[in-house]
Amino acid sequence: MSRRTFHILATFSLLMPVVTAQADEPAKLGPNSDKEPMAEQFSLKQGARFLDRVSVDWTRQRKCGTCHTNYAHMMAGPTVEMRASAELVEVRTFFETRVAGWDNRATKPIADGEIVATAAALALNDAASTGTLHPRTRTALDRMWTIQRPDGAWNWFDCDLPPMEDDDYYGIALAAVAVGHAPGEYQSTEAARKGLDKVRGYLGQTPAPNLHHRALLLWASLKVDGLMDRAERERTVTDLLAKQRPDGGWSLTSLGKFTRRDGTPNPEDAPSDGYGTGFVIYVLRQAGMPAESKPIQQGIAWLKSHQRASGRWFTRSPTLDRVHYVTHAGTGYALMALAACGEK
Repeated sequence: MSRRTFHILATFSLLMPVVTAQADEPAKLGPNSDKEPMAEQFSLKQGARFLDRVSVDWTRQRKCGTCHTNYAHMMAGPTVEMRASAELVEVRTFFETRVAGWDNRATKPIADGEIVATAAALALNDAASTGTLHPRTRTALDRMWTIQRPDGAWNWFDCDLPPMEDDDYYGIALAAVAVGHAPGEYQSTEAARKGLDKVRGYLGQTPAPNLHHRALLLWASLKVDGLMDRAERERTVTDLLAKQRPDGGWSLTSLGKFTRRDGTPNPEDAPSDGYGTGFVIYVLRQAGMPAESKPIQQGIAWLKSHQRASGRWFTRSPTLDRVHYVTHAGTGYALMALAACGEK
């Protein structure tokens, strides 16, 4: 798959009319910045509201799906007290409409990655909300297998935007997470069984390029057999715990050697951030680490004390000091981690 700029996703605007607004127009939020003051008081609701606002704004203005914002919103939104805000309903409707139009020339998928990412977002949303596989989700998942490569992977977004839009390994691990969590015993269907056999073949021959992707695969392996054995899962947990910083958090750039576009390295001692802390805590909780354990409690304490006034948790982009959109995904994982630990 040739390297393409992130802005290819904006071409969705040529394919899809504006979704009718079903929620109040969100007020403009300030930029993602490490200069934003900390919140006076931790609020799970405020964090969810931030994600609602940036997600619906992105969807209305850009008419596209992106891993760092509205796909993340789909995954995290229902975990906050099983809520279904008007914004989340609107964003979900957008993706369902995209799926319904994939067979039309004017609204066909812009890339194979769109199919995989949409199927994953819908499946995880179903699992966290209704617990029932929606027909549009089934359509997206079934479509995913039709574009699977012979080697078992998919042509993923190659946008030089790690950790989510940079390599095929992320796409195949995400697909495995999606199928494993899809309700209704979807993974036992014939299409899924055959596709997962190819996934296992690819992953058995292709090592994860970084600890972030190993953690993502760990998450998938808890629902899909044959992706990691017990020893591999234990090593991954040990390696994740070793990256915890003295302040209790984790940094995204400690989970992989991500190259900045100006050629400078990311500092090895980068400060804890929302993405690293939220993602690791969530995966550790899925792997069975008790919420009361010391590493988890230290991480939760970091999240509670580092929420920004807007409700977000800041994460510096590992590639560009510009818009730091990975902050949105980091906020989603922070919400998922907090919910997984019973925080309200």
